[in-house]
This record gives sequence, C-alpha cells and structure tokens, in this order.
Amino acid sequence: MKNTKMFRITSGLIRSYGILLTSSRKVHYVQGQSPEPKIREYFYYIDHQGMLFLDDSRMKNFTSCFKDTDFLVFFFKRVQMNNTGRYEEEFPFLSLCGRERNFIRCDDTPIVYTQVIQGEIKKRPKSFKKSSVVQINSQTPLSVNVSETDIGRDKDEYHLSCNYTGDLLTVPFNPEKVFVSKSEGRVYHPASSKVGGVGLIKSSLAFLFSEKFQFDDGVDKRPTHINWAGSLHQLNYDWIKEVTIPLNFFEKGMSVPGCTQEKPTVDEEDESALSVA
Repeated sequence: MKNTKMFRITSGLIRSYGILLTSSRKVHYVQGQSPEPKIREYFYYIDHQGMLFLDDSRMKNFTSCFKDTDFLVFFFKRVQMNNTGRYEEEFPFLSLCGRERNFIRCDDTPIVYTQVIQGEIKKRPKSFKKSSVVQINSQTPLSVNVSETDIGRDKDEYHLSCNYTGDLLTVPFNPEKVFVSKSEGRVYHPASSKVGGVGLIKSSLAFLFSEKFQFDDGVDKRPTHINWAGSLHQLNYDWIKEVTIPLNFFEKGMSVPGCTQEKPTVDEEDESALSVA
C-alpha cells in the first residue's frame, strides 16, 4: 500500500528519547521503540491550532510541524481512542499504521477544524495529484471557495477541514451544533465517534464564527443562535451529551495528562446525561 510505505519511511527516521511529566509520574519512551517483535511505537502531540508534532520536539511551531499532505491525511484518518492498554492515560488517542502504534496527546482535541470550505466536496479521481506540502503559518487561509468576510453568507453547503488536510478530510458543517465552552470560550463542533465525537474549531476560525452569534440570554452567557446562510439557527447543545470521551475530560478543573487544556463544560443539570466510554 503506497500510503503505508510512505508513513513507515517518514516515521522510520525517528530515533529520539522523551520524558513526559504527568501529575503522578514520569513516563519514559523512545521514539521508534519496539516493545514486542515487529511492533514500533511513536509519540505525537497536537496543539490547539491543529498542528502535528513529534511529542518530544523542543520547538513546537509552524516551522517544525508536519506538513506533508499525504502523511497528514493518512495519520488523521486513523485517529481513534487509545484502548491498547499502553500509555492510555498520558496518550489517550492513537493512530495505527499496520504494526506501528502512533500514540497521541493533545492540547485540546485531536481533531481541530482549520478551514471552512464552501460548496460540494467532489471525490478525487485516483489519478489526482495534490501538492505534497501544505502551507501552515499565520497566512494559511481560513476559507476555501469563499472569502473570510463572506463565510456563511451564501445559501450553500459548507464543510470543515480537519488539521490542514484541505478538502481531503472534511466533515459537513452543521451550524446548529456549534458548542461554546463557558469556561474557556473555545468553540467546538461534532466529530467522528472514533475520536470521542467532538472536535475543536481553530481559534482564528472560531472568531469569524463568533461574529455571527446572537446572545438572547445575555453576552455573559453562551450564544443562543447563529446567523448562517441567510437564516437564524438556534444552537442545540444536546449533542454534547453523546460524546464518548470520558466524563473527566469535561469536568471543570480536572487535569488530564494527555489533553492539557480544559474540555468544553456543560451545564450542571446536563452533566449526569453525559455518556462515559
């Protein structure tokens, strides 16, 4: 499989050491370690802007993040909850590639929506070749097929792009299911159940969305509506009850070693309704 070979060549170059400090203990690992025959393990970190790094990289910014489009699509398409019995507390997510285990910790959620795309996402022919390196910096466009100032203005379908993968890895955007954290002010949208059912919207993109919010309950409360595609949509926060990320990811003040920022909180009367994996 072509993508698998590419992934192994990329990660096969990694041979460094890491120490992850948690609230209770030190976790030692070696990039590329082999805990059992023919098994390799690697460790990654995803920041709140959706950039992917080797976990033990000293510099974590747009100059050192992964930018190969094929690699990013292959990696994020396979992200799931870590149920391997290894590093589950410190690296709660995982991306598998054959016999390679790629453990992931994150600043917030592993899936971060980095662009909004207007219009239909057309299936690419197998012969289609896309640029192998994606632009990731302060000038990275927040929108595709529409200007940033016109996002959500036209009556059209919209999609959210995951972690700088462009139109190669997207989810349909549902304006009614935008969720705003009361404590952090961060903005979230549903994601695949494989990653817990929730993804963060990149802060600069969330800012564009926030300009369309309406606050019927007061500006110190969560928004109640969003103006999108010529209509006023009432925000529905009920979907957050269905996420499969463990409850303590959402509790105020809880420190989760693998996800260093507080997760979105729900109203006190809703907490008992959250499902726990």
